[in-house]
Amino acid sequence: MPKRIREWWFKNELGKVCFCVKYGSRPLELAKGKHSVEVGNPAELVKALELVKSAVEAGELDAQIELASGAVRKGFGR
Repeated sequence: MPKRIREWWFKNELGKVCFCVKYGSRPLELAKGKHSVEVGNPAELVKALELVKSAVEAGELDAQIELASGAVRKGFGR
C-alpha cells in the first residue's frame, strides 16, 4: 500500500531548499533567531545534513536540545 511521505524541507521565496532541525515537533534555534538551514540546491542538502549530524555528535547542539526537551516535558504536565 502506498504511503504518503510528508516533506520535511521547503523552498523559500528565492527557490533555495531549506530544512529545520527539530526535537520532536519543535524546531531548534540553531543561531539567534534562525531555525532553519538554507542550501542552494538539493545536491548540497546531503552535505548540510552531514554537518548537522557531526555537530550533534560533537555536542554543539546540546543546549538547544535541552531547551526543547524542557518545553516538551512541560507540555506533558498539563
